[in-house]
Amino acid sequence: MTTIAPLTVDDAPRCAELERAIFADESPWPVEAFVAEIGSSRNRYVGVRDDRGVLVGYAGISVLGRVGGYECEIHTIALDPDHRGSGVGRALLRSLLDVADDRQAETFLEVRTDNDAAISLYESVGFERLGLRKGYYQPIGADAYTMRRPPLGAGPRSEGVAR
Repeated sequence: MTTIAPLTVDDAPRCAELERAIFADESPWPVEAFVAEIGSSRNRYVGVRDDRGVLVGYAGISVLGRVGGYECEIHTIALDPDHRGSGVGRALLRSLLDVADDRQAETFLEVRTDNDAAISLYESVGFERLGLRKGYYQPIGADAYTMRRPPLGAGPRSEGVAR
């Protein structure tokens, strides 16, 4: 189940279903939002499927700017709770970071301040906390850290992650 593959708009309903289950209290994205994000030329959305072919996780990143001045922003990483702790979340993140590294881009994201597992994962790959966004996640009003990872260049790829 560690094969990461690009999402298509046909995956949007399943992404929205997972989104409602995982982020029920944080204004989950509807199908239409996934269709727009997956279809945007500046974004890359990837997913991972279980042994039965069911999508169990997804992640997305946008690439902004131009050659010599790219910047990336991770929009989301979501994984069915039954598959957490298996390294799949790290594989999804690595796939996004490969996009940023190919462009020598610094990468930004927001993460809930109470999501210790995600913060630890992000820090383990070079993200640092920049600031705090009070009430960022609505409607619940949870705070978020803004995090940044400096550009690492186009170094060697991590093994075992399909592109």
